[in-house]
Amino acid sequence: MKKLFIIATWKSHKTSPEAIVWLQELASKKWQNIHNKEIIICPPLTLLSLVKSVINEKKLPFKVGAQDISQFEEGPYTGAVNAKQVKEFADYVIIGHSERRTHFGETDEILDVKVQLALKAGLTPIFCVQGKKTPIPAGVSLVAYEPLGAIGNDHPDNPADAEAVAANIKEKHKIPFVLYGGSVAAENITSFTHMADIDGVLVSTHSLDPKSFIKIVDNA
Repeated sequence: MKKLFIIATWKSHKTSPEAIVWLQELASKKWQNIHNKEIIICPPLTLLSLVKSVINEKKLPFKVGAQDISQFEEGPYTGAVNAKQVKEFADYVIIGHSERRTHFGETDEILDVKVQLALKAGLTPIFCVQGKKTPIPAGVSLVAYEPLGAIGNDHPDNPADAEAVAANIKEKHKIPFVLYGGSVAAENITSFTHMADIDGVLVSTHSLDPKSFIKIVDNA
């Protein structure tokens, strides 16, 4: 049975009370038969400490990931949160999401720097690509394929097409793990995770409701 990564990314959602309610819902479930599933919760930076603390307190079988890191190391960079600081709370970090590229002007060069800083700090980058031609920095072992037309609109990619992209990325870049992201829900997750070269999913909208996310994990 292959290893599956199931990643919840809340984007710019949830306050501390809302995060606690979400985590309490997941803590009420008896987590069984998930030995092959790496469940990673990626909250906003403001919630990293809280999420890490609750996961440890309730002994939940989850890891914590960040949604971003600074392109700079420690220094006079007001407002920036660097990889070393994030590593205190997280094991993973999402880098290269299309929304970061579009809304924050992140270039391939910036993303390469972020990947190298993440690796230096001991974080595992979850590197997002939008297609076969997206450059992938050296050292990346975990890629999430997110076609632009499938993000946040309940119109997921065709699983066969996603499988073809995943297979291409693995062969071309020697990447061991490729995930699919884009309108993932409990109703369609198995159509992606049953593909030979798709090793999990990146879930955004349908991870905001805890019951919905539990169904996604169960169905994977």
